Amino acid sequence: MNKVLICADSDSLRGEIMAGLSFLECEFVEVANGYEVMAHLNDGLDLVVLDMQTGKMGGMASCLEIRLEESGGRCDHLPVLLIVDRRPDVFLAKRAQAEGFLVKPINPIKLQEAAQALLAGDTYEDDSYLPELV
Repeated sequence: MNKVLICADSDSLRGEIMAGLSFLECEFVEVANGYEVMAHLNDGLDLVVLDMQTGKMGGMASCLEIRLEESGGRCDHLPVLLIVDRRPDVFLAKRAQAEGFLVKPINPIKLQEAAQALLAGDTYEDDSYLPELV
């Protein structure tokens, strides 16, 4: 059974993510801010899902902090899926070294694809809202 941490300060967003990932038969850990994420880094997590716009240490800051903890040897590598609000935030997700990102509104099928990819050690990039090349 996979252990997935979900960080969002919106109960409805956490519920939406859990519903989308319920096919994985996961154990979910729910937190409302990035400070709470840090308390669970060594709890045997398989995947971390972070909302970019979480108050009190948002998704980007949390992802960067996770990477700092990893580089310091204080936790094992954790794949991070960052939920971003708009396409320009993709730059920030990549800068934070998230393995995957999804652009809101969340598409449940893309959420499932992203989770499966990250759990398999791959990356995932949501191609929603990409500009069309002329």
